[in-house]
Amino acid sequence: MLAAAAAVTVVTGCGGGPSNGTGASAAGCPDALAKAKAAVQRAQNTDMSWDGPTTGPAAVPAKSIVYVAQTMTNPGVAGVAKGLREAAKTIGWNVRVIDGEGTPAGIQAALSQAVTLKPSGIVIGGFDPQLTSRQVARAQAAGIPLIGWHAVPAPGPSTNPRLFTNVTTNVEDVARISADWVIARSEGAAGVVLFTDDSIPFARNKAELIKRGLATCASVKLLAYQNIPIPDASQRTPQEVSSLLSRFGDDWTYSVAINDLYFADAAPALRAAGKPGAGPPFNIGAGDGDPSAFQRINSRRFQSATVPEPLSQQGWQIVDEFNRAFAGRPASGYVAPVHIATAENSAGATSWDPVGYRAGYEKIWRG
Repeated sequence: MLAAAAAVTVVTGCGGGPSNGTGASAAGCPDALAKAKAAVQRAQNTDMSWDGPTTGPAAVPAKSIVYVAQTMTNPGVAGVAKGLREAAKTIGWNVRVIDGEGTPAGIQAALSQAVTLKPSGIVIGGFDPQLTSRQVARAQAAGIPLIGWHAVPAPGPSTNPRLFTNVTTNVEDVARISADWVIARSEGAAGVVLFTDDSIPFARNKAELIKRGLATCASVKLLAYQNIPIPDASQRTPQEVSSLLSRFGDDWTYSVAINDLYFADAAPALRAAGKPGAGPPFNIGAGDGDPSAFQRINSRRFQSATVPEPLSQQGWQIVDEFNRAFAGRPASGYVAPVHIATAENSAGATSWDPVGYRAGYEKIWRG
């Protein structure tokens, strides 16, 4: 059993059991349910125009960026790398990706290598800079600006550790809308399992915020908090899911994970137990919205929704933020709004790729 796993029960306010979201409401939280439904409806909207920056410095030429990845097996980390490469090609820069392979030693070695290469800038791709404090200090001493992606909990500039900016959606918003989706879809009567990786501060914070969001509805029960490190997810998740099914049976009706990949690993165990692909349990990923998650959602195979990061857009934003740093300008301050993707609103897409950002950034860089 996982040491960090726990069953946390919230007393229901109505006496109703978990719902699949298709019957009459048994919610003990009418106000929270109404707010959740309104928030989910807004987040599912796909008819949005580009709301990011429209002004900034023209392209600074001949720059090189090293993207240090926590692990390229993390689809979110890999998706941002893809967008970064695309944007760098557009602006005329060189990009190199170094994979930390998901271990502290590997990440430290990758960042050491990045500093040795003396690039114009380094991306902290999905890991805590505190784990690499020596390497970060070397980069700062060398005058190499650092930009994070999911490196610290909050978007924007950071002073400790010193980052020119940190690119991410607002974790509070992502956590809240994930919990709201469970509350709204279940009509306030869900038995929930939460999957997370407590070794990543960003993920641990997100999971705690999800717990708080679920707790706003008294008739939602948090059955278990499963701490499974992302690098170990493919090996550990199937057996943990089998154990959860044995413990909770049909009371387990919803799942939230801090990353979609947990549901790829959960699917074989759910299938073997005879669970329908369309649920229950109905599963939502609170990031990152990788192609495999969209494929599961669109085919209704053990995932119902995701709160996707606009990964390619964030890769482009990283390039734009570096360009501002190189030009001696402040960070843009842009934070992408949250979105919920389902089979009903994704139109068969395999990523959340908002419209307008490529043209917007290209216009800025042309000057």
